[in-house]
Amino acid sequence: MTSPIPIDARENGRPTPPPFENTYAALPDRFFSRPDPNPVSSPWLIRLNRQLADELGLDPEFLESPEGVAMLAGNRFPDNTQPIAQAYAGHQFGNLVPQLGDGRALLIGEVIDRSGRRRDIQLKGSGPTRFSRGGDGRAAVGPVLREYIVSEAMAAMGIPTTRSLAAVLTGDPVFRERRLPGAVLTRVAASHIRIGTFQYFAIRGDTDGVKMLADYAIDRHYPSVREQANPYISLLRSVIQAQAELIARWMLIGFIHGVMNTDNMSISGETIDYGPCAFMDAYHPATVFSSIDQFGRYGYANQPRIAVWNLARLAETLLPLFSEKEDEAIAQAEEALRQFQSWYEAALHAGLSRKLALFREEEGDLGLISDLLETMSRNEADFTLTFRRLADDLDAPEGYGATRTLFRDPAAFDAWAVRWHERLSREPEYDADRRQAMNAVNPKYIPRNHRIEAVINAAVDSADFAPFEELLTVVTKPFDEQPEMSRYADPPLESERVLQTFCGT
Repeated sequence: MTSPIPIDARENGRPTPPPFENTYAALPDRFFSRPDPNPVSSPWLIRLNRQLADELGLDPEFLESPEGVAMLAGNRFPDNTQPIAQAYAGHQFGNLVPQLGDGRALLIGEVIDRSGRRRDIQLKGSGPTRFSRGGDGRAAVGPVLREYIVSEAMAAMGIPTTRSLAAVLTGDPVFRERRLPGAVLTRVAASHIRIGTFQYFAIRGDTDGVKMLADYAIDRHYPSVREQANPYISLLRSVIQAQAELIARWMLIGFIHGVMNTDNMSISGETIDYGPCAFMDAYHPATVFSSIDQFGRYGYANQPRIAVWNLARLAETLLPLFSEKEDEAIAQAEEALRQFQSWYEAALHAGLSRKLALFREEEGDLGLISDLLETMSRNEADFTLTFRRLADDLDAPEGYGATRTLFRDPAAFDAWAVRWHERLSREPEYDADRRQAMNAVNPKYIPRNHRIEAVINAAVDSADFAPFEELLTVVTKPFDEQPEMSRYADPPLESERVLQTFCGT
């Protein structure tokens, strides 16, 4: 390939390029391809996440310099960079695709952050690779802004997630349904190893490749399992537990990933690939937003079941590493997969109890929680605001709280609230303590779909990024009151409702 154009290191207090390492690029060549640079015409920095840059130990002055923006756009790279497009396969809506891979992304290197964690730095929308399958390898500005906003909001809510370091306009158009401004997102991840990465090698009968990948994943993400009698079955259990707890956290905030293909599920337990993702407004378990999910495979309530299905595909790839005896290997995998439900339910039930200030478990708590969700669904109550306003109703006179106005039939909520207050009477905490605890886990501000669409429309139609900055500021402080921004907590008006979201590829 053509060597990247070098960027000289800066010294004596001047801006310095990232101290990249390249451990994944040191794996055999069949793990990735090495694309040539695909320069864009006039990169312009929309936003740099300076707080994240500091967390990563990166120099924001360099990243904001012409050399840094050129790197973030994929135009040129420091000498210590080895850009690669990772290979992977995947089940997409249940159908196996033997070769996918990074068709519009480059892993440009890894850094060790200030906490000692290895993090990937990847450009998304940086141009075509061997895995592009005829695509242009670019990204439109809309999906870039959507991922930036949602991933940073998720991080602020404490959900394991990839992060957004920078967004750059390319100066070049991309063509989807219409001509759109092109952009590149700089994404940060614990790694970009997916269930589909293991599938890529297993499909080809490359057991050595599966083993090398498993060893790399263990060393990078779950080093403690190396001491186990069978580290590979322990790896599977670790991924299952991480995914179970992640999906529970999604459910607790009404998040719908929208495209839970095996190539979009990270083995690190981070949320990855924010395509047609969305947050529910009115609560309903069957909610689907993705325009490509015609049969609701990845609807809100289906997410735990699909996670188990995906994890079973991971288990299949690892079977040869569990035991030479196929029956024994399958039995070990099945036993590990059965643990998902207990881990998931424990995380979900604990989270729901915290949302309702139920700190000491009682036998009827799950019934009380289930009845609230059923009442919310029947009455089209807003998911986020129902839980948030409950804290405000702790000392409201019966039948006069703010939460009941979210229900079509307020009396239905009142009947439940009587039971809830009776249950709270057996908790020793004061209302002020309960309110503080509830507000610490029930966000007031989420990236509501209609707000994101308004941000995208302003950027596309008017090159106006002020709405992007304002929404980002609000949703990265999701638990704060922010009185001057209270309109961002409001559900959409009927005319503002977003019924479908799009992947944007």
